[in-house]
Parts: sequence; C-alpha cells; structure tokens
Amino acid sequence: MAIEYDVLVVGGGINGAAIARDAAGRGARVMLVEQDDLAAHTSSASTKLIHGGLRYLEQYEFRLVAKALAERERLMRAAPHLIRPLEFVLPHDRGMRPMWMMRIGLFLYDRLGGRSSLPHSRAIRLAGDGYGSAIQSRFGRGYVYADCWGDDSRLVVANAQDAAEHGATILTHTKCLAAQRDQHGWRVSLQGTDGTPFSVTAHVLVNATGSWAADFLPERAGITGAGTLRLIKGSHIVTRKLYEGDHAYILQNPDNRIVFAIPYENDFTLIGTTDVEWQGAPDVVTIDAAETDYLCNSVNRWFATQITPQDVMWSFAGVRPLYDDATTNASEISRDYVLSLDHAGGAAPVMSVFGGKITTHRALAEEVMDKLARHLPNLRSAWTATAPLPGGDLGARGLDGLIADLREKFGFLGETTIRRLAESYGSRIFKLFADVKTAEDLGQHFGAGLTQAEVDYLLAHEWARSVDDIVWRRSKLGLHMRKEEVAALKAYLADHARVDVNAVG
Repeated sequence: MAIEYDVLVVGGGINGAAIARDAAGRGARVMLVEQDDLAAHTSSASTKLIHGGLRYLEQYEFRLVAKALAERERLMRAAPHLIRPLEFVLPHDRGMRPMWMMRIGLFLYDRLGGRSSLPHSRAIRLAGDGYGSAIQSRFGRGYVYADCWGDDSRLVVANAQDAAEHGATILTHTKCLAAQRDQHGWRVSLQGTDGTPFSVTAHVLVNATGSWAADFLPERAGITGAGTLRLIKGSHIVTRKLYEGDHAYILQNPDNRIVFAIPYENDFTLIGTTDVEWQGAPDVVTIDAAETDYLCNSVNRWFATQITPQDVMWSFAGVRPLYDDATTNASEISRDYVLSLDHAGGAAPVMSVFGGKITTHRALAEEVMDKLARHLPNLRSAWTATAPLPGGDLGARGLDGLIADLREKFGFLGETTIRRLAESYGSRIFKLFADVKTAEDLGQHFGAGLTQAEVDYLLAHEWARSVDDIVWRRSKLGLHMRKEEVAALKAYLADHARVDVNAVG
C-alpha cells in the first residue's frame, strides 16, 4: 500500500528544500525526493551571494531587485551564521558606465528593498580610502556598497533540516520514475539507492527539479505545456588570495557584464561568473578554456596582480535554469521565477517552478504554498518570514558571541576551525559536540580541522554520504585538504556505510 502525503516535492535544490520547509511548517504531510545529494547541482554552484542584483537595474528589473533586497534582510536575521554582510568596491572606468549612472543605480539599490540594516553606498577615492591596493593606479575613483555573502549549499541543508524537524520526510538519492494523477491525487513511483521501486500518493505534486523542470512533467507524467527553460552556464575560478582585506570587488567589462572577485575560504579569491548558453546535460557541467580566459582577463583589466589560467586552483560551473522569455542576450534573461500551476479539468494539481535566485528562495516557497492553499484546506498560514533557520538563533550577541563561547569551551580546536564551525553550524555546533569535552573526544582527525565527530554528525543529521558531499558541499575543506587526507576520509566512509543518512534529529 502506498504511503500518503499532502505534498510531494521533487528536487532537493534550494527551491525544493524551501518549499518542503514552508509546507511542513504549515502542517502538511510532506515528502521531498532528490535523485542526487542536496544542492548537488545549481544550488552549490552559485557566486555565493545573497543580493538584489545591482546590474538587474539596467534591465529595469525593479520588482525583482526590491523583492531580493527585502529577502536579503530577512535571511540575515534567519541565518546570521550562514549569511553575512560584505562590502563591495565598484571601481570606475571613464570609458564605461558614467559616474552619474552608477550613483543613481546605487541610490535606488540602497532604497528599493525598504529599511535595511546595511549601510548606504558612498563614493570613494580608491587609493586614499584604502580600497585601491589591488586596483591599477590608473583607476582613481569608485563606490562602496553593502550586500551579503552566503553559504549556498549549507543554506539548502538548513532548509531541509527545518523541513524534517517539522515532520517532512527527506529522501536523497531517490529517483522519481513516474507520476500518474486522477481526480483524487497523484500516485508516484520512486526508486531508492537499493534499486527497489516503491510508491507514494500525494494530493499535490511540486516540480522543483531546477534544470530538469521543463522536461520532468512530459517525461515522467505525460503532461506538456508548463513552460520552457534556457540553461545558462555560469562558471567560476578560485585562485590564491589576490589582495588583502575583507571586501569584494565588482568589476565592469567592455561587454557590459560584471564579474565579482570575492574573499574566499581565508586563503583564496573567488572570481565569477560567466553567462554562456548550455545545450548539454545539466548534471555534467564544466568550465571551458574560453570562460577561464574571460574571467582572468576581467581581473587583469582592473587588478595590479595579473593572473593566468595556470593560477587557477579550482573551478566549478553550474547551469541556471532561467524561464525562457525569448530574450536574445543570455545576460539579459530575467532571473525572476515563474510558477506554473496545472490542475486542468479538476485533476490533482501540479506546481512547476521555473527560474529564480537563491536570494528569493523563501519568498518563492511562500508563494508556492499560498497558491496551493485552496487545494490543501487544512493548511496553516505563512510562517517563514520571521522564523530562524536551524542554527540561526544566535541571540543578541550574534555570531561574535557564539565564537567567543566556542573559544572558551572548545579552545583546543584552534581559531580557524572554531570560526569555520560557528559559520557553518551556528548554534547547532553544541548539538554536534554534545559529547565532546576534550580533543580526544573528537575521534579521528582527517585534516584541515575536519574530525570524526563532525563527519559522524554530517552522516547522521545532514544526509551526507560521500567525500564530495562533505568536503565540497557541507564544507569547502576540499580546498585545504591534502590528497592523503581525502583518501583517509574516503576509507572511513567506506567503513561506516551502515549509518542511516536519512536520519535527522
């Protein structure tokens, strides 16, 4: 007999996890299924920014920018450990956008989202104000404005955790094979890691499959016409740290695109992104040589320190599934989301999600569930606008207070690891280290501050299974660990395959 749910969400990226969280918190019986790991694709391949999108003002996307800026403010309160303010330096080149245009754009950006806790933008002289050490001396003026940096893949996990703690069932590495509907609901055939098919029923189906959203319903449910997507590849490179300071740069290019240079993992600089049409499979996406050259040239146009492809230590790429609005230029396609609800002839409803920014995931999920409310009569009202995400309840002392407490209680971890753990887990760090009193209680040390205690927690409470899940998505320690350390972690995981990775508590 099939297990019955109110809402079945297919897709474990940021939008799917947020929808599952919202629905579960409203009292719905929820299942989320993801064919790979949480945040395995687009949701872990972003530029790691929680922002309104300053450049979208040039496309007159005022509504999108205002919504994203308002959400930025909410997310800073909900997850202050994962989302933190970051200063952006926008140097000026007289051959590109004029100063008056930049000034007007920043004036709007400061105000579109309503009241903000971040400071307003200001004009600067690059050398005199201390922001120009990385910039070539021929550039003398610019602006500084405030936005936020965010840990994209951990934000997905936090939403999934909150969904689970409100009663949702989260199944990773579970494929949706087929879905059939009638007047009463959906019957969905699923397949877990052991290859055995099983069925569930649901009143509502949510297609949050990201880059697969346009193909999912035709292929799995025989339903056409929900919408089409443009897949736009965005690639990033990571180099050794190119400048001192905690600020980022937003660099203009002659093609009117912008590229970010962002402090990353203490010792590195993250540079991105590109906008390239992608025709291949969404799950096998890599940067190409032309993109690497483009990003290097973007930095070299502005920075005193010049880089080449040989300076790239790591790169990653993902495809943005943007709703096809027939725009010719890939950079000008709207980043806003489109929701398509199909319940033709009174049949069971299916909601498809197209596009969207990681910044607006909470608002998207709330809108999805508001639209589905009439099909789920016992649903409670919206709740996520003021609710913290797991680990985000840091109190008045905030992240600095948490770090101070960790220094006092777990000083043997070292400053770098203490800060990483605080910024990754927030208040949940005390759950992770519930049985840790001394360094010996941490168990095996794998390198770069990763210990057996943390790995066991990730396996048991965050759906991690593989080395990549741990060192690239749940953390970015892959940049810091040696090959032999990664090999030791792989051996440990092979010996601990019995861990129930779907357990959350």
